[in-house]
Amino acid sequence: MLRLGRREFDAHEPVIMAIVNRTPDSFYDQGATFRDEPALARVEQAVAEGADIIDIGGVKAGPGEEVTAREEARRTVGFVAEVRRRFPDVVISVDTWRHDVGEAVCEAGADLLNDAWGGVDPKLAEVAARFGVGLVCTHAGGAEPRTRPHRVTYEDVMADILRVTVGLAARAVGLGVPRESVMIDPGHDFGKSTRHSLEATRRLGEMVDTGWPVLVSLSNKDFVGETLDKPVKERVIGTLATTAVSAWLGSQVYRVHEVAETKQVLDMVATIAGHRPPAVARRGLA
Repeated sequence: MLRLGRREFDAHEPVIMAIVNRTPDSFYDQGATFRDEPALARVEQAVAEGADIIDIGGVKAGPGEEVTAREEARRTVGFVAEVRRRFPDVVISVDTWRHDVGEAVCEAGADLLNDAWGGVDPKLAEVAARFGVGLVCTHAGGAEPRTRPHRVTYEDVMADILRVTVGLAARAVGLGVPRESVMIDPGHDFGKSTRHSLEATRRLGEMVDTGWPVLVSLSNKDFVGETLDKPVKERVIGTLATTAVSAWLGSQVYRVHEVAETKQVLDMVATIAGHRPPAVARRGLA
């Protein structure tokens, strides 16, 4: 059972986390949801299309203009409060590595802290414990926030992913974060080459076997683009293919830009796996 905010999800229930970037320079939408009105419209659309979680980020993952903790909080805290007011049942996640930002968004109503940089600020888990919210524990290969990998090597990339993510998850639970609200994430592209991310995908079953719910953030990432030699806006098909493979291997939570398309893929895989009935089953019965 995965429990986040007011929601509970069964072990085989796929969960969609929709991305809402409160940044003027995001790699995918170039600031399309930086202002409040389009960002709230994006939330409404995502919920209507089947998103269970809204993941709000105030800092671009890649290199760029410095964003202080104060500015990150300005971009996210008030927005979290407004989303909480308008959508009381949706799970609100905030993508941050900073404990002070985490504290502010939890006070505003966030249910989940998405730490994409692998516990670089150990106090963030303490904040999650104090507020009783969920935590995503990610492998980033020891990279500093907002840096790109350069000639990163691993003797065994999945062994390192398991060591780091399971260790972070165990520490979080030890601090008091609810066990049923902790997820682990292999961190595609973070501190990894394309080959590392592909191997992590191929071996996702090893993460699933740990018993922790697995979150994957695949959407339009560079490893998809390099695999198919496609620019950012032409990576949807590759992303959905990777999503289907990840679902078949047992991942549960999917951080995405394209909600409706992802939902169809996840429903199809769940039905093939026997976890969901067909929406309609008339063929051969008339």
